[in-house]
Amino acid sequence: MSVLKYSFLIFFLAASSAGAQTKYWIFLSDKNPASAPAVSAQTLQNRQVQGLPRNDDTDLPIRSEYLLALQAQGVQPVHASKWLNAVSAQLTDHQVNKLKENHFVKSVQRMNSDFYVAKIPNALPPQLGAALKYDPVLLQVQAEAFAEAGLTGKGVTVGVIDAGYLGAKRAEPLKHLFADGLFTSPKIRGKRDYVSSNRDNDFYENMVAFTDFHGTEVLTAITGADNEQKIQSGLATDAAFYLARTDHGDREWRGEEDNWVAAMEWMDSLGVRVINTSLGYAKGFTDPKENYEPAEMDGKTSVISRAAQIAVDKKGILLIVSAGNEGEDQAWRIVSTPADAQGVLSIGATNEKLWNRIGYSSIGPESLGYLKPNVACFSLMGTSLSAPVITGFAACLMQANPALGNKELMSIIERSAHLYPYGNNYVGYGVPQASRALALLNQQNTQPTTREITAKGKNVVLKIATEKNNIASVFRKRSATHVIVQEALRVKNGTVSIRRYANETHTTIDLKTEVIEVKWQ
Repeated sequence: MSVLKYSFLIFFLAASSAGAQTKYWIFLSDKNPASAPAVSAQTLQNRQVQGLPRNDDTDLPIRSEYLLALQAQGVQPVHASKWLNAVSAQLTDHQVNKLKENHFVKSVQRMNSDFYVAKIPNALPPQLGAALKYDPVLLQVQAEAFAEAGLTGKGVTVGVIDAGYLGAKRAEPLKHLFADGLFTSPKIRGKRDYVSSNRDNDFYENMVAFTDFHGTEVLTAITGADNEQKIQSGLATDAAFYLARTDHGDREWRGEEDNWVAAMEWMDSLGVRVINTSLGYAKGFTDPKENYEPAEMDGKTSVISRAAQIAVDKKGILLIVSAGNEGEDQAWRIVSTPADAQGVLSIGATNEKLWNRIGYSSIGPESLGYLKPNVACFSLMGTSLSAPVITGFAACLMQANPALGNKELMSIIERSAHLYPYGNNYVGYGVPQASRALALLNQQNTQPTTREITAKGKNVVLKIATEKNNIASVFRKRSATHVIVQEALRVKNGTVSIRRYANETHTTIDLKTEVIEVKWQ
C-alpha cells in the first residue's frame, strides 16, 4: 500500500465467486545445506567490502524436491523466496488443508481476503512535475556541501521499489536518466514489473492505476534535475537505478507483499546496496479484515519486516523506508511496516521552517526498544517524498566512500542529524546535515551544537547562544525519547522560559543551529 493517500481514487468492491483462490505464504521446513548458494560476483564483492560472510543459509535455494512436490499437488508458486524459505501461491481451502499434511510444510499463512477491486477507467494522471520542485528540502539538508565536494551519487546504483513509473521518460527532471534514448539508458540498469501480467507493456507508459506516477515522483526526489527550470530536486543526479513496480493502486491488499520480497531478492542478486521503498502497510486495506493492528508494528510480525531485517543483517543493504502518513489518525498514528524493522532507516517528515514533525508524519511506537523514525526532513506531500531525499543523501556518502558498510552509513546519517544525540519518536534524530556527514566521514571534529542541563523544580529559563532564531521548537517528553507534545515557543531577550508539564522528564529545545536538552529532577 502506497504511503501517500489519494482522495480521488474510487474503489469498487465485489465479493469473489465461491471456490475462488486466496493468496498464501507456504513456509518450508528446511533447506539442503549441500546445495550451492546462488550469489552473483557483484554481490559477493559487496559483502566482502562490508566484512559480511560470502554466503549463508538465506542464499541457499529452496529444495527443488519440495517445489516439485507442491506442483504435483496442483500448487503453482507465484514467487519463491530463498530468504524466507517460502513460496507464495493462490490456494483453495482444500489445498491449504492438504498442504498442512506435508512433512516439509512448516506453516501456511494467509495473505489476503477473497475480495477484489474492479479496474479504474483509463484516465490521465495529474500533471507530472507540477509539485516536484523540492529545492527547499535540499537546502534543509545542505545540498550545497555535497555539490562543493563534487558528490552526485556517481558510481552508486540505487534500487527503487514502488507503485509505478508512469511518465518517467517524459518528466523533465528525469531526462538525464534517458539521455541515450527512450527505451535504453545506462542510468536505468534494469526494471521489473511484478504487477502487470502483460510482458509487452511499456513500463513507463502503461497505466494500471492513478498511483502509477508515484514511483516517478520518488525517482525525481532522488535524482531529479530540471535544466529548463534550473531546479535540482534530488541529490543523486549521477546515480544509476534498478526499478521495480510491486504495488497495485487499484487494490490495497497483503497479497502484494510477496512482490516486495521478490523485488528485494532480485536487487540483492544484482549487488544493489541502497534501496528506497516509499511503500508501507498498516490499515486502509480494501478488506478491513486484512488490516494490521498497531501492536503488530513491532519489527518482527509482518513478513516484509522480517525480510527487511534479513536484507540489512545478512545482505548488507541500506534499506530506506518512508515512515508513514498516519500521524493525524488518532486510531493509528504510528509508523507502518516495514518502517518498523529495527535495521531499516525510517524517514519521517518535518515542517520547512521549524524542523519539528509535520502533522501527518507517523510517530514511533513507544513499545519499541529502538528509535523510529530514525531521521526526518521536509516534505509537503508525505513521507514518500522525504525518504528519497535521504536516499540521495546516502548515495552521495557512498560515492565519497564506497567501502562504507550499510550500518556504518546509517550511523553517519543519524549522527549528522541536527538533534543528535537527543532523538525522539516524532522526528528521530532530526534533519541530516551534509556538512556534518562529510566531517564524520573524514573523521573530523564537528562544532558542538548540543548541550545538556539539569533543572530542578517546575521552571527553567535558558539563555540562547544564537540571535538568529526568535522561535524555538520544543519537544516535551515523558522519557528520553517519547514525546508528549511538541510546541513552538518565542525567544525573548535571548532566553526561553520553560514551565515543566506533568510527567515531563526531558525537554528538547531545538533552534536548528543549537539544541538544548533539559533533564528534569
